[in-house]
Amino acid sequence: MQMLASGFHKVPDAEISFFHNFMPAPTGGGHQFLHGLWREFEKRGIKLENNSISRTTRACLFNSFNFDLKQLRRLHRPDCRMIHRVDGPLAVYRGVDDGTDDRIFAANREFADATIFQSRYSLMKHHELKFDFVKPVVIPNATDPLVFHARGRLPFSKKSKIKLISVSWSDNVNKGAPVYQWLDEHLDWGKYEYTFVGRSPFIFKHIRALAPVTSEELAKILRQHDIFITASRNDPCSNALIEALACGLPALYLNSGGHPEIVGQAGHFFETAEGIPALIDRTILEYESLQAAIKLPSISDVADRYLEILLGDGSRPSMPENVLRG
Repeated sequence: MQMLASGFHKVPDAEISFFHNFMPAPTGGGHQFLHGLWREFEKRGIKLENNSISRTTRACLFNSFNFDLKQLRRLHRPDCRMIHRVDGPLAVYRGVDDGTDDRIFAANREFADATIFQSRYSLMKHHELKFDFVKPVVIPNATDPLVFHARGRLPFSKKSKIKLISVSWSDNVNKGAPVYQWLDEHLDWGKYEYTFVGRSPFIFKHIRALAPVTSEELAKILRQHDIFITASRNDPCSNALIEALACGLPALYLNSGGHPEIVGQAGHFFETAEGIPALIDRTILEYESLQAAIKLPSISDVADRYLEILLGDGSRPSMPENVLRG
């Protein structure tokens, strides 16, 4: 795959365009997923282009607000099917309303033939806010199976310290940093080891903090841990959570956003930080059954659904009910 940047990438006889300003790794979840989707399409021999719509382009996938709207408006053709991938609502997710959700909705009404949401939570929360997008379907994200997998992971042992891990690319407090800080101050460090990968507004005393790393490095780190903890709030479809599950880690998660849909029976939810220590103990006792309950859609299945929406009428259900849990 030719590595994409935020610039112009035009391909003769392109079939599908990605309107998204790709960034080099390490990056957040949306970039990671779209890189993986691009690679899956490319493996199938589909000709792709970035931030351009050519004479032969049949469909365009434009992502949230991460693209040049003026460029899209200039190149838009009525016979090119336009699919809008949306997450958020960003004002709920970020805790600040800067008008981005309104701009996303306006672009949807101007261009979209259909809309792809990453979770039922995201779709319904937009509906509550009176953002009724064009022909919505729900398709969750998926990971690259060559990177995020459980092969060769460190065997779980109750006889050694339990290895906990959390990941966040953003230092926004809604990503869960106050919960991780509470755990840093209250966990029994004779029983646990804890690694945090990414960015945090707090300095930890006991938790080992690592800077953001590439997907390949993150997958290796995940496979060296036992339990994933995420306290992100109003997160529509956490790629970090999906990646951890794909690496074989049962998850403890804040009962918020799209987390319940992703985890299903492969972990336990908490409402406050104070409830986590007891849930860690419960997860240790149930470890093998929770690990066996991990069920995620493959990037191949997700790509099939994207192609149905991009190139067809998208009339089939968005995903089986055992994948999308309410």
